Amino acid sequence: MMPEGLEFISSWIDLGFKICWQVMQTEDFPLFDKWIANWRDLVDFEIVPVRTSAEAVEIMSPKL
Repeated sequence: MMPEGLEFISSWIDLGFKICWQVMQTEDFPLFDKWIANWRDLVDFEIVPVRTSAEAVEIMSPKL
């Protein structure tokens, strides 16, 4: 039930089995809306855009 173009990378589950974090990747941010629409009747979502540490270093290096 994942739209084409949205890639599952990995997931982690808390020790109490209450929260699952999933790392997803896409260049097309609106695909998250399609993915959420497929699951919203079962789970709540919070989307947090992130970048890799290497990307952060590249962005911050000129400022240091």
